[in-house]
Amino acid sequence: MLLTFSTSNIISQEKDKYMEITKKIVGSALREQKGYEWLRQLCEIGPRLSGSENSMKAIRWAENKMKDLGFEVWLQPVMVPNWVRGEKEESVIVESEFFKGKELKILALGRSVGTDEKGITAEVIEVQNFDELKVRQNEAKGKIVFFSRAHDLGTVNTFQGYGDAVNQRSQGATEAAKYGAVGVLIRSVTTKHDNVPHTGSMNNYVDSLPKIPAASLGFLDADFLSDALKKDPNLKLKMKLNCRTLPDILSYNVIADLRGTEKPDEIIVVSGHFDSWDLGSGAHDDGGGCIQSLEVLDLFKRLSIKPKRTIRCIFYINEENGVKGGIEYGNYADTTKEKHIAAIESDRGVFTPEGFAVTSDSLTLIKLQNWLPILEYAGTEWIKAGGSGVDISQIKNTQALIGFVPDDQRYFDLHHSANDVFEEVHPREMELGAAAIAMLAYLLSEEL
Repeated sequence: MLLTFSTSNIISQEKDKYMEITKKIVGSALREQKGYEWLRQLCEIGPRLSGSENSMKAIRWAENKMKDLGFEVWLQPVMVPNWVRGEKEESVIVESEFFKGKELKILALGRSVGTDEKGITAEVIEVQNFDELKVRQNEAKGKIVFFSRAHDLGTVNTFQGYGDAVNQRSQGATEAAKYGAVGVLIRSVTTKHDNVPHTGSMNNYVDSLPKIPAASLGFLDADFLSDALKKDPNLKLKMKLNCRTLPDILSYNVIADLRGTEKPDEIIVVSGHFDSWDLGSGAHDDGGGCIQSLEVLDLFKRLSIKPKRTIRCIFYINEENGVKGGIEYGNYADTTKEKHIAAIESDRGVFTPEGFAVTSDSLTLIKLQNWLPILEYAGTEWIKAGGSGVDISQIKNTQALIGFVPDDQRYFDLHHSANDVFEEVHPREMELGAAAIAMLAYLLSEEL
């Protein structure tokens, strides 16, 4: 059950001070919109896939920006995967009485192998899920398996709909390879009915099975292919992917500290992941979350707010296809003499704030809920138990792991696609989120 409290229930005797600070933070964020401008600069670099040249350009930009703002900055070395897409993918119906020559928009899935120069030409079998594939396994040999299950639009929480459909992306190639398939197509896991394909990472291939190429279809082309197969089940499709995996390459987490005044060796983390897929500019996923985290530190600095504990901003590298940055920082947190008190992650887009999902013991959760009368001013409607974030989950022995949760209705219109661009970010939504995270980080520093 979600607990709420009136202002009179706040344990601290400093509630008036906290409310005054909250109003200053919110006002400064909304009026000045510094983070929004930094995000514009970041997005001008372009997409930031781990291991890419753009990724290193963004890392150097972030390092310089943090130093210019006056923070203690360090780069943490991380070896990351180096998957490259290569030239644009191709897909066309090459044999059909009705549809020959129809081109389909596809996008290789992260970690997929490519095809040879001639591509793959095969018949297509459409299935909804792995259970249906198993039942029809004798039909799959030598064919391209098309997983056509859509994101369930009947779910209010779009992350639930995403979770119910995404296994065809992460595991589809492995499941299809069990039955002799030569390739995989999936319907993009998206809430937007356009023809922009959405990518995302596959799980690692299984060594005992053939490695077969996998790609996503734009939603409208997925509808077209499904209808075409009903009219011509023997049509043949050619798909060509040019992706490949190169040896791991050196990259970095980018870290900035605002030192605490009383307990500098106790750490409150605010964070996002700095890599993005190689499409659009990674504005919502997760450039915006990183910039919100950096603005937390800057809001404190420009308003002369001095937290007792150190507030640490982390831009993790390689969340999208390996989590190597989060793992590397988690190893550091396990061995340092510093004490990590709590960690916040923003990785659900930078839309209007709704709440925070917390992994902690029940007493800590209740304490955080006790702060709601202060946090509500920045748009926080609730604090409840839930998943926090992929990267901060690598930090062990903290009192609380916290995920920032904005409104999610538009997130999967953009997620992992060319739609994820700076123009899709609203400055007031983003800045209000930065203010909400800042106030929670401050309360964690002072009260936890």
